[in-house]
Parts: sequence; structure tokens; C-alpha cells
Amino acid sequence: MKDLPPLLFSGSSNLELASQIAKLLQIDLSLRNLHLFPDKEIFVEILQPVQDRDTFIVQSLFNDPNVHLMELLVMADALKRAKARSITAILPYFGYARQDRMINYGTPITAKLVADLIVCAGINKVITLDLHSEQIEGFFDIPVDHLVSRCIFTHYCKTAGIKNAVIVAPDKGSIKIASGFSKELGWPMALIDKERLNPFHVAMRFFIGNVADKTVILTDDICSTAGTLVHAANRCQELGAKKIIALVSHALFVKDALAQLTKSPIEQVITTDSISLSQEMKSHPKIHVVSVASLFSSAIQQASSFRFCTAKI
Repeated sequence: MKDLPPLLFSGSSNLELASQIAKLLQIDLSLRNLHLFPDKEIFVEILQPVQDRDTFIVQSLFNDPNVHLMELLVMADALKRAKARSITAILPYFGYARQDRMINYGTPITAKLVADLIVCAGINKVITLDLHSEQIEGFFDIPVDHLVSRCIFTHYCKTAGIKNAVIVAPDKGSIKIASGFSKELGWPMALIDKERLNPFHVAMRFFIGNVADKTVILTDDICSTAGTLVHAANRCQELGAKKIIALVSHALFVKDALAQLTKSPIEQVITTDSISLSQEMKSHPKIHVVSVASLFSSAIQQASSFRFCTAKI
């Protein structure tokens, strides 16, 4: 039997990215019915044959992550019962990743819990982007393709003509990210050490490196309240930075993050479309979005048994 192209489904969390991935693959998004019952339970119906087909579900676990996680699990169960040959979850943003270890007695490891739920639902493989910590890959009992957005960002930096720059890690957790950029771009690196006072406030402890009269490139995987980035930018400005740019994989921007960024010395935030961005964010003068659709379309090509005739992705 001749292999058929994969079927690409989308949850409700990031339909725009799913559509871009489908366009690059030169396929249509597959048909499904997804809505809520009156009591808010999730209803899913697959509207086309999937038996013996490779299937992919695009879903970012953000902006009501509990609903979007449950959508993913219900869709996977529907595909499994419809006898799909394989089910791959495309998770541009993997939610609950920041709780990847027991911080204190009585706290959960939600990243492991979510991994277990995904496997239990019948999903055979996960393709995700810029996990908060690499150890999460080991939480799954199924294959995980962990994509990185660094190539997208470094291409931007090279084409933007940035010179006399230094890569700055805004905290110890982002040292590995900053180190990767530093090696690839050939720019020096600096480090800020922070202390988290509570979930919403941080304090900068010390600074290692030189940013005077340089273009500072702050790098991080997640920007939530923007507290870390803004504090780091303020410190760099105090130390004589000429210009400050931030590279952020997942721009969550919750609470008053946009207002903080607007007032901050950060001139530009380069981020991805791993999550669905609001119109306010898209039109913000400081925010520039680069798409990761090509990363996922290439990963789907490699994961599928179908041989695509289109090569330019």
C-alpha cells in the first residue's frame, strides 16, 4: 500500500502556527470538530478517515493550559480509537515545564505528570521546542524530538547587522542558552546572578562580564512577567550598555509584562510564534516575531514515513 501524506490536526491554542506548518508541507489542516459541552467538558470528533495514517496534533500548552492539555489528550484518544498508525504531539510550548523537580517538601513535579498523561493518552512521539530544562526529555517513555530555536535567532542577529555585542545570561538558569549563542555568533558572554524573592519579584546579586559601550543581547527561554529581563536590562544600562535587545523563545507576557517592557531600556524583543500572540503584542513597536513553522515542518517530514516531493522548507 502506497504511503499517504501525514494528517495534521490542530487544537485551539495555536491555529495560526498550525496553518503555517500545513502550508509549508503543502497539505491542508485535517478536519475535526472541537467544542465544549454546556458543562465545559471538551468534545472532539475526527471528521475524516485516519486509519493507518501518521497523524500530528499541534497544540501549545499556554493561555488556559489546563483546557489545552485536555484538548490534546482527548484528540489523541479519538485518533487512537480511530486506528491511526501513529500519533505525534507537536508542542511548540510545553506548559508546566518550570516545575521539573521537587523544590520543597509537598510540591509536585508537574512536568513529569504532564509527560505521563501524554503517554497514557496513546501519543507515540513528542516534538517540542526549547524545553525549560533538558531533563524533561527523560520524563517521557516515548521518543522526544527537542528542537531549538537558536538557528532562527542567530540568523536574525547576523542579518540585522548587529556589531560590538555581548551575550548576557539574565540568570544562572539561562547560562547554557547564552553560551550556545556566544559560541555560534562568536560574541563574548556575561552573566547576571539573581535571587528570586517570590514568584513575582527578583533581585540582582552580582554581574560578571563587561557591557560598557556594547550592544547587549539578553537571552532566555521563557518571559512571563518580564521581571527578570527588565531587571537585567536595567542593570546593563547602569553598567553602560549602549543598546539592549532580548531574544526570548516563549513570550508569555502575563500580567503587566508589556507595560514593563515598554518602560524598560530594552529596545527590541525578538520572539517566536510558539504561542498564539495577541494583536497587542504583534503590533507592539518593541516586539518582533520570527516564525518556527519551518522547524516543525522539517521535523514532521523526518518523522513521517511519507516522502514529500516538496523540498524547499
